[in-house]
Amino acid sequence: MQRALYLVAYDVRAPGRLRRILHVIKDYASGGQKSAFECYLSESERQELIKRAGHTLELEVDAFVLVRLAQKKPAALLGVAVAPTDQSYTYLG
Repeated sequence: MQRALYLVAYDVRAPGRLRRILHVIKDYASGGQKSAFECYLSESERQELIKRAGHTLELEVDAFVLVRLAQKKPAALLGVAVAPTDQSYTYLG
């Protein structure tokens, strides 16, 4: 099963839905903070995440975005950042 790196971000208006969508996303996330997470997803996992998010959110007022990130260039590092040792896995933290 091949996975691709995605950025998942959201803006949820109600505390209850915010808590529920956070739990949904953390089922797939490999890292992140606040309202932005990185997820390595297969196509079936991507579809499942979208379906679960759609059932959790109030689509008229909440926002959810899932963006595939291209991994064609090496990571840019600033300050005390450490280069990834495994190029197939990226942690942003």
